[in-house]
Amino acid sequence: MIRILIAEDHLMVRAGIRALLEKVGDMNILGEASNGQEAVEMTEALNPDVLIMDIMMPRMNGIQAAEQLRARKSRVNILLLSMYADEGLVYQALQSGVTGYVLKSSASDELVQAVHEIANGRKFLSAPISEIVMENAFKPRPTSELDPLASLSPREKEIMQLIAEEHTSVEIAGFLSISEKTVEKHRANLMEKLHVRNLAGLVRLAVKFRLVDRDS
Repeated sequence: MIRILIAEDHLMVRAGIRALLEKVGDMNILGEASNGQEAVEMTEALNPDVLIMDIMMPRMNGIQAAEQLRARKSRVNILLLSMYADEGLVYQALQSGVTGYVLKSSASDELVQAVHEIANGRKFLSAPISEIVMENAFKPRPTSELDPLASLSPREKEIMQLIAEEHTSVEIAGFLSISEKTVEKHRANLMEKLHVRNLAGLVRLAVKFRLVDRDS
């Protein structure tokens, strides 16, 4: 049996993924997480074979969660689900150590195949993602050209996401078990590194480079 954890902040989407996979005889759903922080904690507690994770989630997005799990030496195979196929986001995802990337538009057709592939130690990319990877395989560019947020530390990205989600410094300090002064210092460093003059500038960059999702 393939032991699976589902991480997705939309209840209906989680239910759809679960229903699809439960029809398959060799898959066991261990649990569901509603944000990236829960995904990390539940992965460590339940030790699934495969973590199916939305790329855009509150508290910590899928890429950040993948980076944390890799830093903690987790051996889970991570399959990201995304609405987006833009080059910068694909680059970030692959750099985070995920083993699969499936577009939500084709998830119903590809998800079961993707789970089987990555559970057996292979990689799986939706066709449009494979095209992006192949097109850019022979023309490497600096990371900063694809993603100016690449210079940020994992903690800085986490704080930037929480700022963009409109959490106060007090709330962020509580989430991360750090002082409010430390949060404010991180915020000032973010603005300096990214050459923005105010919080609105930070939020615009977070949205532009898919650190958070916002309705246009």
